[in-house]
Amino acid sequence: MKILITDGLGPEAIFTLQKLHEVDVQELDSKGLLSVIPEYHALIVRSRTTVSKPVLTRATNLKVVGRAGVGVDNIDVAEATARKIVVVNAPTASTISVAELALGHMISLLRHLTEADRSVKDGKWEKKKLEGRELFGKTLGLVGSGRIGAEVAKRAEAFGMRVIAYDPYLSPPTAKALGIQLVDKDVVFREADIVSVHAALTPETKGMIAAAELAMMKRGAILVNCARAEIVQETALVDALRSGRLAGAAADVFQTEPPVGSPLLTAPNAVFTPHLGASTREAQARAGSIIADEVIKVLDGRRPEFLVNPEVYG
Repeated sequence: MKILITDGLGPEAIFTLQKLHEVDVQELDSKGLLSVIPEYHALIVRSRTTVSKPVLTRATNLKVVGRAGVGVDNIDVAEATARKIVVVNAPTASTISVAELALGHMISLLRHLTEADRSVKDGKWEKKKLEGRELFGKTLGLVGSGRIGAEVAKRAEAFGMRVIAYDPYLSPPTAKALGIQLVDKDVVFREADIVSVHAALTPETKGMIAAAELAMMKRGAILVNCARAEIVQETALVDALRSGRLAGAAADVFQTEPPVGSPLLTAPNAVFTPHLGASTREAQARAGSIIADEVIKVLDGRRPEFLVNPEVYG
């Protein structure tokens, strides 16, 4: 069968696919994709390519769309489902990478690493001004504790932190095994020295961290968001930083990317990364390997493990 890859995929993943099927790698714009898609039985993308309704309408031979990553916002999943096209992704590929980035942001904020770097480069030596705080002994509050939150919790325990979490989907036995104390949402915001967001974006979580939640937080607390920007109300976060209620915030995600003109960029004591959560060599290699295996399963007539639209098998 014919497989089209429109975004970068590691050589190992491509080789795995080539052993069994015909593979074309082409970086196409929307017009180019519309032109060639009728030929292919499988399409593999990352975040750059949009798999729209018009594309799926013309994809008369398409059996599977693979997203070499987690989010499928760039794929019209409803249309794919209506056409019995399987959509698969690689939700475990970036788990470690995102967890490590979240911990990195915590350390950076507590130890003023970005400010210290700029200071030294400016010829200053501001040891007293840049006195920081330790992770040891602090309470980490997780908003959401799925795969990534669980990995953050493991690492936080190694730093000597107490870990509490709000997650209505996490079972008490699983939480206990991970060393996590399950609490109500308000308790997370009242007791945590650091709140780290790891929830999925759903209608229930959109905007769930607003002015009321931020007002509950201790003075001197910090907020880290490596999940989805829309979970945290941006204006409320800016106000909490400017008022001094929060000592700092870190974000890897933004409502508009890049965040040109965002008021967050002018907020004090905030540090940012350009959506780097999954941007490690290891995560990219895992994503390619996972999605290659998933696409092969579908083309072989087997049910994939990471199925986004199980309705197609209903």
